[in-house]
Amino acid sequence: MKKKEELVRKVTGVGKRSLSIVIPSEIVAELGIKERQKMTFKIDRKKIIISDWK
Repeated sequence: MKKKEELVRKVTGVGKRSLSIVIPSEIVAELGIKERQKMTFKIDRKKIIISDWK
C-alpha cells in the first residue's frame, strides 16, 4: 500500500451505544490481524491508536 494513499471508511452504528469501522483488507493483511484478536485502543490528542493486546 502506498504511504500517501488514503482509505476512507464510514462509521456504522452497532446496537444502541457502539460504533464500528471496517478495517480495509490491505491493512489487515499487512499487519497480520486475525479474527477475534484482542486489540488495545489509546487516544493521542485527536487520533485513535490501535495496537495488538500483547
